[in-house]
Amino acid sequence: MSIATFVFLGIFAALFLYAVTMFNNFVRLKNNVAQAWSNIDVLLKQRHDELPKLVDACRQYMQHERGVLERVTQARAAVHSAREAGDVGSLGAAETELRAGLSRLFAVAENYPELRANENFQHLQDRISQLEAQIADRREFYNDIVNANNTRIEQFPDNVIATLFRFEEKPLLHFKEEEIKDVNVKALFNS
Repeated sequence: MSIATFVFLGIFAALFLYAVTMFNNFVRLKNNVAQAWSNIDVLLKQRHDELPKLVDACRQYMQHERGVLERVTQARAAVHSAREAGDVGSLGAAETELRAGLSRLFAVAENYPELRANENFQHLQDRISQLEAQIADRREFYNDIVNANNTRIEQFPDNVIATLFRFEEKPLLHFKEEEIKDVNVKALFNS
């Protein structure tokens, strides 16, 4: 064999190894996005299971606050539907509504000393607050992974492999403006 053949085979082998490496990186990114979503999903499910207990604990004390309890229940159902469908866009909107409902519920609970003193309520409030913090952390991680995936899919020459093997961009988990702005605690107590 000639030197030109060896050079050609060497270049072909290098390009082949580069393409395999890119493909494997895309597979890793795709699986990381799926895992990040799964982590959010687990926490959403745990919170979904805790919310009816919280509403039941509050219902005994908050006879005049039906609207607050119904808002939390409806928002819980919307989050569940979006989560089941894997609809990231709808999930962001439903999460905003649920967080607003929970904020209002916890604010209204301040008007009920017996409820605040209830050990079950305190436990559920702490548990849901912990889950909220974990969900926020996981959402940030999910968006970081999705951003890495989407950036890689758009970059040349990676976009050639991405298109060839049909790797797709994933949606970021966006939130409404109300969820990311500072909370007006005074308004929560007055509404």
